[in-house]
Amino acid sequence: MKNPYERLATTINNHTWAVAGIAVAIFVLALFGLSMVTMETGDDTYLDKNTPRGALLAHYKHTYGSDAIMLIYEADSVRNPDNLRYIDYIQDDLRNERYISEVSGVVDLLKQTNGGTLPTSKAEIDAIIGGAPPEMVERMLPSDLMTISIVTLEPGVAMDAQMQVVENIQSAVRTSDRPPGLTVTVSGSPAFQKEMMEEMSGQMGILILAAMLLMVLAVMLLFSHVRYSLLPVGVVAVGLIMTFGFMGLFGIPISMVVIGAFPVLIGIGIDYAIQFHARFDEEVRHSTIPEAIWTTITQMGPSILIAMLATSLGFIAMFFAPVPMVADFGIVCTIGVASCYIAALIIVPVFAILTNYRPKKETPTSETQENRLSFIERYDRGLGRLAYTVAKHPIPIILLFLLVATGGYYLDEKVPISADEKTFVPRDMPALQNLEKITRTMGSTNTIPVIVIADDVLSPETLTWIGEFGIYEQEHNDKITGATSIATLIQQYNGGELPSTRREIDEVVARIPEPTLKRYLDGNMEAVIEFTTVDMEMSVGRDLVKRVQSDALWNNPPAGVTVKITGSLEMFAAVMDDIADSKTFMTLLGFAFILGFMILVYRKFEAISPVIPIVFIVGWNGAIMYLLGLEYTPLTAVLGSMTIGVASEYTILIMERCEEELARGMEFLDAIQIAVQKIGTAITASGMTTVFGFAALTLSSFNIISNFGIVTVITVGFSLLGAIVVMPAILALMYRLSGRTRVSVPAVSPE
Repeated sequence: MKNPYERLATTINNHTWAVAGIAVAIFVLALFGLSMVTMETGDDTYLDKNTPRGALLAHYKHTYGSDAIMLIYEADSVRNPDNLRYIDYIQDDLRNERYISEVSGVVDLLKQTNGGTLPTSKAEIDAIIGGAPPEMVERMLPSDLMTISIVTLEPGVAMDAQMQVVENIQSAVRTSDRPPGLTVTVSGSPAFQKEMMEEMSGQMGILILAAMLLMVLAVMLLFSHVRYSLLPVGVVAVGLIMTFGFMGLFGIPISMVVIGAFPVLIGIGIDYAIQFHARFDEEVRHSTIPEAIWTTITQMGPSILIAMLATSLGFIAMFFAPVPMVADFGIVCTIGVASCYIAALIIVPVFAILTNYRPKKETPTSETQENRLSFIERYDRGLGRLAYTVAKHPIPIILLFLLVATGGYYLDEKVPISADEKTFVPRDMPALQNLEKITRTMGSTNTIPVIVIADDVLSPETLTWIGEFGIYEQEHNDKITGATSIATLIQQYNGGELPSTRREIDEVVARIPEPTLKRYLDGNMEAVIEFTTVDMEMSVGRDLVKRVQSDALWNNPPAGVTVKITGSLEMFAAVMDDIADSKTFMTLLGFAFILGFMILVYRKFEAISPVIPIVFIVGWNGAIMYLLGLEYTPLTAVLGSMTIGVASEYTILIMERCEEELARGMEFLDAIQIAVQKIGTAITASGMTTVFGFAALTLSSFNIISNFGIVTVITVGFSLLGAIVVMPAILALMYRLSGRTRVSVPAVSPE
């Protein structure tokens, strides 16, 4: 009975056009799915809504949280009556927009003081501003050159709707008749998210194009000794389109981290295509096209399948990451490597038949070709000699690289962790600069919401605790600048005092406007305390969140009262903890998956051989990140499990070819030499092409992506080193330990 690969080889040889037709149909389906791909930013990319923390944040934002959009007005004098009339006109216009609950600015202060109408002279305006509370003026009108309007959105407005509101505001500003010299900038978190999404969309196209161009250059330089050397590029393009298509069909969004998956897939996908193409070119030189297809598919198909599955297991370990966009990265990479494998397995042999493939002549026809071929031959033999020497003296090599890896694991713990979204984007991004301008002008917009749950949050005892806890935090923590809650609201409407009875509390609550009340109270069982903070680094914010959590317990809430901390600052602090925990967990899980897979497939002790060099490589990664001063982010957190996926392919292919040579009766040192000599050249070409693909990431203006590109380029280099140098030493040691050093067939002496 034929195995699936024999059936596939027979089908391609006998029914080439039918196979090509099916492939085209799948490709058309992928193009349809491509039109359904969406992009995503915001909280949902960092936190899973199905977790308790995610559900709490979603509940807070839906019930209390209201994002704000800022309009920054700048002119020689924003107090000019014409400028203020324009600001008043814009604010009135925006109040009619959907999802906007309130619009406020300096004109509201002027109208309130002037009997509901806007003053018409500069003198009146200056007089009113001069008599207003200084802290209010400083916030609304920091200087005569700038003022800010705050557009408050309704609680729970979805990100898509926020983007639409920003677009509507920008359109209203563009089409309005602004006074000469007045500029209006739309800013705030929703505007930042919108511009970041647009930047990401543009970056994705540039990165993919750059990766493809660099890959073409690498293939032309390193794979030109075969005919149709650019065929692997076409295979990868098809695999990439299939990946996009399946993303659209399965509803997987593109996020800041997922963008980094595409050059990764280009790098890995080119390897599969080159491996199939190189083996077919090798076989067709001494056999017919059908025979070469049969040998290539039946020999390389299972070997690369094992390597592909091992690679996928490294990515599958990311499925268990607590950060959704990291899990999406793993899903996209898994879909992508499977798509690229299938594309290479089908396209290479079908293309060979349809073009009546003929290999390039071995005898060079020009001096240039002679030099190129002789270089490849010299490189082949150099790899073989290196592998033979390493295999003869494995212990020193293993100990040396083990020592470096051990130091790397130690240094890895010292690599800092970052989850500050503002550090991920380009420093010159206008939306980021506008946010920083607002922070310098109005102070930090960060808050730490504390949700208080009780049977009756309006009881005098609970209200007293809420008020005292807010005062305690302001007095004992210099990072907290203010606290607003239902307790402070009741005090405000009761002459600065908290009522002592429930009846008095109900009377005061009844006087508070409903929109204001809803920002701090949800029924009688839940309320929120909003702590405002200074602007600070995310690591300091993480410590502050933990401090507030500790203080809440220290202040002994009344019996039956539960206190929970949420908000964006708490979310990013949690992401930092998740990165610290998940990067190690994903790496260990990846090792467990691939080790179990190798033992299951091979059922012998030597099956662990391809895993050992990867253990070394992961350690080297930690050392290089520390030495280069890089940080762990949601993207670089996948480095360990991604390394397992990338490096396992190289080590497995070398072991597979070594086993193939041993099965032919070759002595183990010679088998190792021939395996590295035959596979080493191909994985060097594909590895360097992979490096070129990953190098495209370094061109990104997003720091999170460019830093990932740097470490992945180095990782691929380490993977090649591990496969070509460390793997022969491991194989030699394993064969000695298992007693498989000689066979009855005479040994082949090394060249």
